[in-house]
Amino acid sequence: MGLPRSNAKHLFFTGKGGVGKTTVACALATQFADAGERVLLISTDPASNIGQVFGKKIGPTLTDLSDLFAGTKFDAIEIDPDAEATDYRESILGPVRGLLPAEVLAATEETLSGSCTVEVASFNRFTQFLTDQGIQDSYDRIIFDTAPTGHTLRLLSLPGDWSSFIEKGAGDASCLGPMSGLEKNRQTYQSAVEALSDPDVTDLILVARGQRSTLDEAERTAVELSALGINPAGLVVNGLLPKWAVTDTLTENIWGREQRLLATLTDGSTYPNLASANIYPLELRARPVMGIDGLRGLDEPESPIGPETALGSVGEDTGTELASQTFAEGLSPLVEDLAAGEPKLVLCVGKGGVGKTTIAQALAVELAKAGKPVHLSTTDPAAHLDLELGAKIPGLTVSSIDPVRVVEEYRAEVLATKGADLDADGYAQLEEDLRSPCTEEVAVFRAFSQVVEESQDRWIVLDTAPTGHTLLLLDATGSYHKELMRQSGQQTSATTLVRLQDASVTKPIIVTLPETTPVLEAKSLVADLERAGITPMAWVVNQSLDGVNTTSRFLQRRAAANHDIIEDLKREVDKPIIELPYVEMELAQHELA
Repeated sequence: MGLPRSNAKHLFFTGKGGVGKTTVACALATQFADAGERVLLISTDPASNIGQVFGKKIGPTLTDLSDLFAGTKFDAIEIDPDAEATDYRESILGPVRGLLPAEVLAATEETLSGSCTVEVASFNRFTQFLTDQGIQDSYDRIIFDTAPTGHTLRLLSLPGDWSSFIEKGAGDASCLGPMSGLEKNRQTYQSAVEALSDPDVTDLILVARGQRSTLDEAERTAVELSALGINPAGLVVNGLLPKWAVTDTLTENIWGREQRLLATLTDGSTYPNLASANIYPLELRARPVMGIDGLRGLDEPESPIGPETALGSVGEDTGTELASQTFAEGLSPLVEDLAAGEPKLVLCVGKGGVGKTTIAQALAVELAKAGKPVHLSTTDPAAHLDLELGAKIPGLTVSSIDPVRVVEEYRAEVLATKGADLDADGYAQLEEDLRSPCTEEVAVFRAFSQVVEESQDRWIVLDTAPTGHTLLLLDATGSYHKELMRQSGQQTSATTLVRLQDASVTKPIIVTLPETTPVLEAKSLVADLERAGITPMAWVVNQSLDGVNTTSRFLQRRAAANHDIIEDLKREVDKPIIELPYVEMELAQHELA
């Protein structure tokens, strides 16, 4: 139990949204400062709250926090990735405004509006902290909350000239588009990547929760970074339920699941690429960690709350009741609206780990039980979706799109056409471009578009819907993705986009958790969809402790925090908000079956 131990000058923290990267980074920075080391703390997390943690306003310029550490040099900065992306886009588009036709300018702007641009622009900003000798000499430790992805690092390491590659038309609507304006800084980026891959200088720490989805993401990240010669130095498993808080059936289930997952990290069978990393378990706190005192005590066991000092044997039923409302019953108002009138296209939208698959499955099952013909389709691996439901429930068809297969087919298609006349460097650039998140979304969307057409005569429920950026990119003038669709005789994006923009047909459901970061990420997804002319029908706040009956005073405090977040969301969002109580996912899946 404890925070990572490191002798490296640079420490990078990476992981899914909401796992606690910021808190862990702040706590470790505090430890170093308390030991008399000069510290610089940098955040590129769009949901950064290091200012809130330290109780001071922190923005895009260095803020002196040394008064909190008895005069020890401690500076912090919050780099706003969206603002950096906006400035970066304007640096490219500004010189050509008024020179290019409006439709060409709009298409170019859209290619610079995706997640890759945000990543590249953020990396462009913080490379100075890795390569500026004056900054290096001023600090003993430089800590980054949110590390660059493996995809970004590979892009920066590619040979050749990105600008000429795009000018040749090989990557005109690609994720290499954001790289085209960075050629002048190429040597700086190479130096930054070298620093990142030097284990004597840099430690990269993965952060996850005691949940399979976040550990799966950590495993994927470890594989991706290891291929670049960057081996994660440690894994923080954050937010584990303290053993002393186990007092009833609910807490027993949570604690038991987390302990089983921890065991898989040590035996190497489920997560082989994490087996060599040092594991640092951290317990969940009853209240959000705020202030210096909270940070200093993060790796110390929290004192039991009130009477929760005795631990019954795991498996003993202490009589706790879950909320009276079942998982399916909570969705009934939404199902009634969806079932009314003509067939609908239901899109379940949300970040990973919020329960999209379970929500999509529940909606599909309840619509089928209401007598509607329903097709449920997902890109989630079949392990999380009961593919046998179609045989159990009349009127329900279930399909699973294999994202690995459709992406490989799409990559092969592009390489055979666009890549046929490229030199070795150009081909390598195109290959890397086709590993990007945008490429994966486009490829999966091609498979989804065929399912979308069925919404004329049946209800379609899609788990994991395309982002607004993907939809606009597919519809952009000059997009080679669109050209390939025409060449292959498949449905063009324009017709599909019109159907998705029809509010009478398409019903996006935003799925999130009652926690700060997932809600902020969900709001970002809403803005992304609305840019494409797609407006959400409703929100589902999944896994809420608010309203769950438990004898655990620890969980009661967590429930109070959930309540506050949900109430804030209700004041900010003008769409219906469905609140679903916390249940173990295994129980929810069993209920739906």
